[in-house]
Amino acid sequence: MNGAATNLEAFEAALESLDEGRAAGHTARSVNVDSVWPVIDAEGREADLIWPEYGGEQIKSVIDSRRIPEAWQRRVDQANAWLLLIRLQQTSVGDDMFSKPLAGLKGVSLENSEVHPSDQARLVELLQMLLFAYRSSANLRRIPQLGVLLTCWDETGLAKIPSESFEERLPLVSAFVQSNWRQPLIMGLSALERPLSPTTRDMEYASKGPEHFGYVVQPSGAKSSDLTLPVYHLLDAGT
Repeated sequence: MNGAATNLEAFEAALESLDEGRAAGHTARSVNVDSVWPVIDAEGREADLIWPEYGGEQIKSVIDSRRIPEAWQRRVDQANAWLLLIRLQQTSVGDDMFSKPLAGLKGVSLENSEVHPSDQARLVELLQMLLFAYRSSANLRRIPQLGVLLTCWDETGLAKIPSESFEERLPLVSAFVQSNWRQPLIMGLSALERPLSPTTRDMEYASKGPEHFGYVVQPSGAKSSDLTLPVYHLLDAGT
């Protein structure tokens, strides 16, 4: 840290739950605040780490309406790097012509069938919208660096390195990222290291404190308890 953070109120309830060994609740849809953390690394590189605290439904609304709200437009324009958090085990790949050949559709009635885009298509569309919004803002800088954190890594049961797991689980999203960013940062993240219940206390977690849990999986596959590594790598890539 290179000074005091702002707007920590949005995190207080979550921190209280974690201190008690319980899972934190979801953010209300109406919440939309930025917490700004001034940071500096060992080489003296300074940056403002901006954590937007918002209800997850806001992202779904952006994709469904194909409109970026003004608050998000400001975030897109002003950032030198974006950090995208994806929970692999909650994404569905969906069928395609390889897993479900067209010959299998013979005789199937398509009347009154509702078509929904896959999670992969929605993630790619979100990234396309962010890139378009950034490029259309008369911004002459290169596009922001991109970091992808595969969250709740402890629940995935994956043994491969993060980039391989990303490509295997979400091949379309991985291909889009690789084609638009020369050296994207792909890492795993287990912020809690274990699943917590919102009602039952984990006494070991409460006694040791949340600061003694959590790890990141580096691009090489090595684990580290230093949760600041993704930020450090993005700072390093931005110089």
